[in-house]
Parts: sequence; structure tokens; C-alpha cells
Amino acid sequence: MAPSFAKELLQLTTFVLPLIQPCAATSLYSTYKFNPLEHLGGVAPYFEPQDPPASPSPPQGCTASKAVYLSRHAAIYANDYDYEEYIEPFVSKLQNNTAIDWTKIPALSFLKGWTAPLTDAEQELLTRVGRLEAAQLGVTLSFRYPNLKLPTRIWTSSAERTVKSAQSLARALELDDNGINVVSIYESEEAGANSLTPYKSCPAYSSSFGSDQSAVYLDKFTKPITARLNAMAPGFNFTANDVYGMMELCGYESVIRGSSPFCDLDLFSPDDWLGWEYTADVQYHYNVGYGNHISGVVGLPWLNASANLLLGDSADDHDIYVSFTHRELPPMVFVAMGLFNNSEFGGSESSINDTMPLDRINYRRAWKSSHLLPFSSDLAIERLNCSGSYGYEDGDYYRVLVNSAPQPLPNCADGPGTTCTRAGFEKYVQERADMFHGFSERCGVDYKNSTDTLTIYTDPGVGNGTAVGKRYEAFNAVGV
Repeated sequence: MAPSFAKELLQLTTFVLPLIQPCAATSLYSTYKFNPLEHLGGVAPYFEPQDPPASPSPPQGCTASKAVYLSRHAAIYANDYDYEEYIEPFVSKLQNNTAIDWTKIPALSFLKGWTAPLTDAEQELLTRVGRLEAAQLGVTLSFRYPNLKLPTRIWTSSAERTVKSAQSLARALELDDNGINVVSIYESEEAGANSLTPYKSCPAYSSSFGSDQSAVYLDKFTKPITARLNAMAPGFNFTANDVYGMMELCGYESVIRGSSPFCDLDLFSPDDWLGWEYTADVQYHYNVGYGNHISGVVGLPWLNASANLLLGDSADDHDIYVSFTHRELPPMVFVAMGLFNNSEFGGSESSINDTMPLDRINYRRAWKSSHLLPFSSDLAIERLNCSGSYGYEDGDYYRVLVNSAPQPLPNCADGPGTTCTRAGFEKYVQERADMFHGFSERCGVDYKNSTDTLTIYTDPGVGNGTAVGKRYEAFNAVGV
């Protein structure tokens, strides 16, 4: 029976293997997955990349005693530049081009009945998904810090989208109506460092920084895409800006309608999305990152103010400080802190631009805008009280979280997990201050009464803000 069994097994193998082999890489062994929404830089809906994959829970024996948060506003319909430069021109072009029968082009057939998800009037307004993102952060804080006092105030820059984000967080965090006030800090161009938008008060900063460099890679990554799309629809004349706008719509439409056909991987491949992401990373690198010499100078005042709150021994009414701003400030704070530095483990600051080449993608870069600043992204610095943490003395330790992922501080890793000791943290903050101090001078301030410090958290003159208002105005109106 053995020879017969062997013969039958050989016959079965001969029959089955050809069937298995073609699909083995995709069906049996491959775990490759790709989500475009996690590669859309500042247009990405909130997500937690777990980079690095360290646990956000405090190290063994440690509990949080105070925390300071800086959050970007939550999801909006579109910012004015993206809308005017990329999205509106594409939408207008689509509306005016009625000669193409999109139903005959499978990858683009949805364009036949597609309508734009936003209007001119809706630019920069918070979406319903945005309100949910901000509220989610409020719930996260309540779970993360069950033993800390809830804040009585939340600070925000004065734009509507940041104020609405702060209000949504307050609603989710407060236990009773009107328990948390929102303090609006005017987005002045003459406030020095004393605002949540200090880059606006820094003449040395320009919002156009990075445009020239990102345009180089934009042309490179879109060239084969435009060729492919124009082969499918010769009459439309797809351009690099059209492609960039279509890919932006994947993010913006998703936070407006919940999904978008522009995210389809049959339309844009993973490699296409990685090209878009790298273009955005180059833009942010030169605009608010290590490629701009003023970034750390603008980011330092928030780091200094937060460190003073965490290192101070005086009791106050806040265990948790939360502030809302725009996409520009958090990356500048990262630079001031030395986080997400491509050259941290080799190279030097003088060669940092070499780590973001314009002719190819640096896949091993630490600077990924999708991880740094999706909508509602947040940076936290915590003070932890550790007792009985094996191998370490009892006392205060400090650590940083970015979108819930613990981030080791450069040259400050003498505590459990990614934390550092009080002495180590004090030394670290002083070293960063020595590098980036002198906001007014280095920004070239040309107005009077500038300041190099951020005092909004401790200055009584800022005021107590205003209550968010009743949760259920409709009920209140009928006397319920």
C-alpha cells in the first residue's frame, strides 16, 4: 500500500500545487495592508500610529500627577490654501468638462455623479467628524487621568475651528454643564511669544517656506500618475495640481461624508500615496520643521511654559492643562524638543536637509507629518510620581506622548520606560533653551512690547474665559 499511497500523494501534489502557488503570496502568507488615510499628512483624520509601539500606560509603579497638552484643531472641511490652490480648480474643471463619459472609465466612473463635499462658505469650519475627534480626546483624558482634577479652563487660539474644538473637548470632559471655561487667546501678529500662534508674530517666518522644495517632488511623483490618467481620459488634461487635489479630497471628503471614492487603491496605488505623503513631509520639513532655522525658536516658549508648570511645586487649580492651536505650532515645538529628528542617531543639524532628498523618498525618516499632525493630533508632557518602580528611586519622572505614543527625549532617558528624572528633565529643558532662546531678536521683531515668554497659563489678566453653554439648549428653551 505504501507505493500506491506515495503515487496517489504525488498525483495530488501535482494537481494542487499549481493552484496554490499563484495566490500563495497574497492569500496564504501576505499580511500587507494599506490605508491611505494614514498617509495624508495634515489632512489625515486622527489616528494613533503607535510609533514607537511603546505602551501609553505609565511605567510600573508610576501614576500621573500633572499633564500639559497641546492639540491641533480637529477635522475641518478644508483650509483656504488647499481649497483655493488644488480642490476648487479641480472641481471647477470637472464641472466645466462635460464631454467625457466617465462611466466608460472604470477607475473614474464615480465622477459621473460625484459632487464636491464642500462650498466656499464651509472652508475651515469644523466638521461633525471633527467635533467627534475633539470629544474623543476629552474622553481619553478622563480615562487616562481618573485621579486628576478636571481643568476649569481650556486655552485656545481665537479661530473658530480651534474654539469649536476646545468646546467639543470641554463638553466630553466636564461632569456638569458649564464646568469648564474656554479661554480664547487672540491670534495677534504683535504678541511676541505670548500666544498660541507665535509664528504669526515672528516676521522671520513665512507660510510659503517649503513650497519650492515640495514642488520638486510633487512634479516627480505625479508625472506617471498624470500620464496614466490622461491615457484614460485624454480630454481632461490632468495636471500635477489636479492629482494632488484629488488625493487631498480622500482626506477632506472622508471627514465630511465618512468616506471618499478618491481613497480607492484602484485609482491611486500605495506607492502613489507614499509619494503624496513625502511631498507633504518635505513641505513641513522646510516650513515648520528642521529645515527652517526659526522653527525651534518659535516652539521653545510653549516648551518652557509647560516645563515651568510641571516642575513648579506650588499647588494650583489645574492638574491638566489643554490648549488648542493650528497645524504650525506642534511641529515647531517638536523641533524645540528635538523630537522626530532624522539625524538624531548620526549626522548633524547642518546636514539635516540631506535626510529629506528631493529626488527620492527617505523611507526611514523620523519626520512623517501623518504621524506628527493629523487632525486633532496632540502632544502631551506628563509628570509621573513613581514609587516602587523596580530598579529606580522613588520620585518624580517626566515623559512625552504624541498621539498616545511615548516619545523618548534626546539625552534624557534615565527613568523607567521612556521617562527621565526631574534632574534630567531640568537639564534637558535648559539645553533646549540654550539652543533656541531669544524669540524677539531671532524673529526680527519690528513692533513694540514683544516678549520671549508665554504667560497665558499664569497671567490673571488673561481672564477665566467663557462657559461652553448648556448641552441641550432645545431642552432648556422649553423649560426642561
